[in-house]
Amino acid sequence: MEKTISNQLSTLGHPQRLAIFRLLMRRYPDRVPAGELAAALEVKASTMSTYLSALTREDLVEQQRLRTSLLYSINMTTAQRLFGYLFSDCCRSRPEICMPLSAGSSVMTDRKYNVLFVCTGNSARSIFAESLLRKLANDRFNAYSAGTKPQSELNPFALQVLKDKGHDISSLRSKNVSEFSVPDAPALDFVFTVCNQAANEECPAWEGQPISGHWGMPDPVKAEGTDAEKSLAFQHAYGALKRRIEAFASLPMESLDRIGLQSAVDKIGRISSEMPA
Repeated sequence: MEKTISNQLSTLGHPQRLAIFRLLMRRYPDRVPAGELAAALEVKASTMSTYLSALTREDLVEQQRLRTSLLYSINMTTAQRLFGYLFSDCCRSRPEICMPLSAGSSVMTDRKYNVLFVCTGNSARSIFAESLLRKLANDRFNAYSAGTKPQSELNPFALQVLKDKGHDISSLRSKNVSEFSVPDAPALDFVFTVCNQAANEECPAWEGQPISGHWGMPDPVKAEGTDAEKSLAFQHAYGALKRRIEAFASLPMESLDRIGLQSAVDKIGRISSEMPA
């Protein structure tokens, strides 16, 4: 056991391998193509292959072939075993030493929770998520959205979908994630990335260690064709997010600890982003 842990820590001791591990943790439960990892971290394809082989050899990362592509994801069982070893053995389970990890046993209190949805442009998907949560469970959640590189205006197709679904769009605007890192920003309980590009980027280290999740889905803004075809792509994105938001809003927050909530959030991330047939 200790030899295995030692080898895993040694593998993660390399800056680029650690960067891959951290990116895949942010993208969990996604399986990410090697080429996308290489592009996001600006690493040559051959070098990325070497790094991924080392991570896979130590069971830190899992590999799956899909047709001609190789997809990679975190081996969460191994990651949890590694973190658990560091906490239980090295820190001797002392909360005053390992406070971030010890927070896993606390139960969420009965109050209104602050939820932030992040994507790159904050013009469609994160705006959908913010609007949906506000409409479905405004009595239990304060919903916000922001972008890592926000657009100056919200997407007109997204606004039309929201209007058609009966949402109040009067207060919606594109915001930068930096607005949620200032001293008087709301204390966040949950942070969700809803696009892969935002999850690939280094976001701020949120104060209070909110529960995080990745609910990535295709970008409707990139849809091509007629206006009707583009509108359909936005309808699909709205529907996919609605299923996830409904599942999230139905979670028994008061009876789940952080570990249980994190597991539930990850499970919701696996809900298909495709519209049902």
